[in-house]
Amino acid sequence: MGTQHNAKYVVTLTSEERKQLLDLVQKGKAAAYKIKHASILLASDENGENRTAAEVAKAYHCHPMTVYNVRQRFVEQGLAAAVGRKKRTTPPVPRKMDGRAEARLVALACEETPEGISRWSLRLLSEKMVDLGVVASLSHETVRRTLKKTSCDLT
Repeated sequence: MGTQHNAKYVVTLTSEERKQLLDLVQKGKAAAYKIKHASILLASDENGENRTAAEVAKAYHCHPMTVYNVRQRFVEQGLAAAVGRKKRTTPPVPRKMDGRAEARLVALACEETPEGISRWSLRLLSEKMVDLGVVASLSHETVRRTLKKTSCDLT
């Protein structure tokens, strides 16, 4: 008998799903996480090995929560979602510059340079954007990427 997690999300593969997963695992041409998720589903199939989450986690060197999550995605969203990864809802680092800030940066780059400076540098632009209160902090690299994206030339 399985644990509570096994009872909640029971994996029952059709013969077609089983064949797809076996092909994925045996060919070994997919991303490692896809092969691992496919193996987890094959080991969890109630018509196949029907292992517990703890057994599957130990066999495939992952956390039991990974097994639980893969099973849950299979039951709720289907095979493709279970084998793949969950899409992030937010980027890893929130953007510092929105459209208005980018427009302000381009406008600033086109303005006259401060007294005693021959041309804008990326670092000078980033410092000026912070001084103007457009953004709280800004790296010169973000300035470079933004200006490159907008095809703005500082020469």
